[in-house]
Amino acid sequence: MRKLTLAVIGLYVGILSAFSQHGIDTAAYKNKNLKISEINFVTAYYHQEGDHSPVTGGIGTEKLSDYATTIELKLNKYDKHDLKHDFNFELGVDYYSSASSDKIDPTTISSASRSDTRFYPSASWIVTNEMKGNALGVYGSFSVESDYISKGLGVGFTKTSKNKNTEFGIKLQSYLDKVKLVLPIELRTVFYKNLGDYPHASRNSYSSSLTLSQVINSRLQMTLLLDLVYQQGYLGTPFHRIYFNNNALTNEKLPSSRFKIPVGVRLNYFLGDKFIIRTYYRYYHDDWGLTANTFNIETPVKITSFISVSPFYRYYNQSAVKYYAPYMAHDPADVFYTTDDDLSKFSSNFAGVGLRLSPPGGIFGFSHLNMLELRYGHYKRTDGLHSDIITLNLKFK
Repeated sequence: MRKLTLAVIGLYVGILSAFSQHGIDTAAYKNKNLKISEINFVTAYYHQEGDHSPVTGGIGTEKLSDYATTIELKLNKYDKHDLKHDFNFELGVDYYSSASSDKIDPTTISSASRSDTRFYPSASWIVTNEMKGNALGVYGSFSVESDYISKGLGVGFTKTSKNKNTEFGIKLQSYLDKVKLVLPIELRTVFYKNLGDYPHASRNSYSSSLTLSQVINSRLQMTLLLDLVYQQGYLGTPFHRIYFNNNALTNEKLPSSRFKIPVGVRLNYFLGDKFIIRTYYRYYHDDWGLTANTFNIETPVKITSFISVSPFYRYYNQSAVKYYAPYMAHDPADVFYTTDDDLSKFSSNFAGVGLRLSPPGGIFGFSHLNMLELRYGHYKRTDGLHSDIITLNLKFK
């Protein structure tokens, strides 16, 4: 039942990708047996404060704390045709406590909606023909919490040029979700109050992602990104209250479809062996009227051969969707309505720093623990919402 900001989601992804290395194994011997190539352990703590909760109609506390942990296992092998098989498995667990979600039923001292746990396993299988530069992958995921179930399936294909300076990729994904329609206590029927037998609604998402990566020269690399996303079904949040300007009460209502188009470009510039400039820009538009711009810069600096520091900064702004209005500003004649500030007009700043250790002999004398990364970020946006997140990533090889 939570509503996390895009900042925490983005940083969970960023911690895994900030120092990722891509390349092809050119060793003469190719292992025919399945082996573990890498294990990643990531844990994070996130906390936010704000006073525009949509659970209480656009006012009230947005206080939330989230503890997230994921374990990723990567295995690979070569078959008799010298095709490389990569198998990736990931298990994530989130536990959160939310003061705003507790207001779904404020008649209780502490309702069941105050906290929740989410489990989200995923797996992928990628087959690479290194001679031809082709790779084909299939992806599957599952996520479950008290009021939400999601099933994901995808396929992807990449093609690398002979000189390995150009790579094109396409990925098709679908998510088939079920949403439990948990209403605010005032809007429930006697049947739901007594039995808690809430109905469910479907929410389906379909996306295609296109990427084109190019090595411009020995110092500059560029990636172009395009996503096309279509969502269909119940796209609102049932326990978000709406107080109309005549004091009438209902819950959030949004259209049953949404089409999104994000376009991005990523540039990495290598200033010698010790300094990298990583930049990213994304433009976003959808048919709900939301337009957004994101700019991100990160500058990893090598202090020694195995210690690096990475300050980062992200600026974001967006327009409001055409269905948004603040507390008690909606008219009862409106067809669609939301007071969710995530869909309002705002800008935000997100800044922090990461510390990465990768000594040749391993971390703390453990030879297989070859990388430790600790990152901290502070997020603040113009509607008053602010948050902090700290993440720890351990890599075993």
